[in-house]
Amino acid sequence: MDYSITTLIGNTPLIELTRVTAGLAPGVRVLAKAEWFNPSGSVKDRAAWNIVRNAIKTKQLTRDKTLLDATSGNMGIAYAMLGAALGYKVKLVMPGNVTRERKIILGAYGAEIEFSSAMEGSDGAIELVREIYAHDSAQYTYADQYNNEANWRAHYQTTAEEIWRQTNGQVTHLVAGLGTSGTFVGTARRLRELNPHMHCTSLQPDAPLNAIEGWKHMPTAIVPGIYDAGLADVNLGIDSEAAHEMTGRLAREEGLFVSPSAGAAAVGALQVAAGLRSGVVVTVFADAGYKYMSEKFRDGEGI
Repeated sequence: MDYSITTLIGNTPLIELTRVTAGLAPGVRVLAKAEWFNPSGSVKDRAAWNIVRNAIKTKQLTRDKTLLDATSGNMGIAYAMLGAALGYKVKLVMPGNVTRERKIILGAYGAEIEFSSAMEGSDGAIELVREIYAHDSAQYTYADQYNNEANWRAHYQTTAEEIWRQTNGQVTHLVAGLGTSGTFVGTARRLRELNPHMHCTSLQPDAPLNAIEGWKHMPTAIVPGIYDAGLADVNLGIDSEAAHEMTGRLAREEGLFVSPSAGAAAVGALQVAAGLRSGVVVTVFADAGYKYMSEKFRDGEGI
């Protein structure tokens, strides 16, 4: 029997929101995938494991090479966990203003970190990692999460199937945020195959400057190669303040201590649910709130 840490990836619980949903029509339910149950604490374990597994299988990643990628945090932590568990070197490029908690976690796993400009966000990390790889491609295996098909396929193969099974095929609406877009793209594609009438809503920040960590404002960002804009029936912009306010409500009213992006996902899911008379709305809570404790909004006011 396999007892490796990778067996803990996926099969996360589906949690129903019962208090922040007050006022919705009686026939409407809102459920969230609790992705912090993955071993490194986020939804990114799914994509990271699929990318790493494929790279090892195709011999692109070997013991004498270093796995390289850009990250804003969660994907890097997932890579670092897998590297430590499987015995592969990992180098990550991330914006210099990522939270202290993430730096500590990555250091604990033994990953090498290079910081890009804090002012350029995740796009700056992408540009720097491309420069590093171009300079010495023989040393690295560039995972390239934003353009790697294994990213969205992880959600096609696991996340969507779990949602379908956990709701007994009753899910009617998918609502998910856009970062690399892998979660939305993979889950939406498979759910649409299972039910051609599935309504899919993508979420992104409503402005280029925002405080929804891990999400991309697509009109002004480097658009991931795996992104398929045609999949969404609706694309909603989410306000950062509304996301942070909802993060506090989820803690106080649902007992769910989650990240700002999870708060944003809840805002979007409730907006979709508010327009329904019946239906099962499922969203994805990417991670818990523990990696965001040092952010300003955690100082007390607002949560």
